[in-house]
Amino acid sequence: MENLVLYRKYRPQVFAEVAGQDHIIQTLCNSIKSGRVSHAYLFSGPRGCGKTTTARIMAKALNCQDRKVGNCEPCGKCSSCLEITNGNSLDLIEIDAASHRGIDDIRELRDGIKYVPSKSKYKVFIIDECHQLSKDAANALLKTLEEPPAHAIFILATTELHKMLPTILSRCQRFDFRKLKIDELVHRLKGLAEKENVKIDKAALELVAINAGGSVRDAESLLGQVLVFSGIKGGKETIKAGDIRDLLGIVEIKFIGDFIDLLTAKKAAEAIAFLNGITDKGFDLQEFNKSALNYLRHGLIMSLAGLSDSESAGLLLASGLTNEEFARLKQQASELKIERLRKIIELFLGAQEKIRYSPIPQLPLELAIIEACDAV
Repeated sequence: MENLVLYRKYRPQVFAEVAGQDHIIQTLCNSIKSGRVSHAYLFSGPRGCGKTTTARIMAKALNCQDRKVGNCEPCGKCSSCLEITNGNSLDLIEIDAASHRGIDDIRELRDGIKYVPSKSKYKVFIIDECHQLSKDAANALLKTLEEPPAHAIFILATTELHKMLPTILSRCQRFDFRKLKIDELVHRLKGLAEKENVKIDKAALELVAINAGGSVRDAESLLGQVLVFSGIKGGKETIKAGDIRDLLGIVEIKFIGDFIDLLTAKKAAEAIAFLNGITDKGFDLQEFNKSALNYLRHGLIMSLAGLSDSESAGLLLASGLTNEEFARLKQQASELKIERLRKIIELFLGAQEKIRYSPIPQLPLELAIIEACDAV
């Protein structure tokens, strides 16, 4: 297990370990307990939120030889559970539709469905990224999905539900997985850090969670990078938020705050000089602009909502700012006013794409600064 990345090393093996999808897990558990199992399921949602993992646990629970009556969790110790965990079960067939998307692949699958499971109760077919099946292949799957043999169960997973044929959707029980909240990701990452015997600040965990975009897999991959980057494992040192910023190339919030202060005061020449100083220090301009946009966005949300100090707690966590940085942003937002904030965000949003193609990378941002300082 030592050579496995974190998201594989600590992949959930029972329903209780799946994070953030309680509404789905409860329904699946109830169906297993009652024996009312559908022949076809469709798991949709963004990447890294647990679709394939849940599908494997479902297959494990359905075929578990020692699962107790009235319990939905697989035992994890019988031969069937161990084979699925190790990836060598003959009764769990996983298909990547991105590389097996043709009609011949589906015909081969359809021909194999009629054979009974080798040792289990069900033969489970997991079709990942099923939206990538060709139209002919998807149509070839329809009849089998509607009336499969009693021993066959299909679990389809997709990140792009809108690309699925309505006829396939109508034949499946659909479950929509969601992105995880920041506090849910932090709780998950904290548990992994403890298992790895690593000390890491809560602020650092929050920064990883914010940059994961709601994806458990992305969060765990970032945490793995942090552990390698910091070179701290089983030691007494604590990983700080600064270590995360160094790894991810995140611009210090203090620099962003200083830059916004210059825009607020309409000091265009000084703001341009500040930007060129940032460039000389080797900061990536697109990353700097992205950080500035994120900072301003939170300021705009705060201004629009008119949040009190107590109501700002949720936004404070989502922004990834310290209390001092958040108080500074609040002051800047009140000085800029909503209309000017909106105008500045639009200007820097337009500059983001132009940076890539400009012969002088900082020129689009310099022009945006001039317009931002001229804005009423």
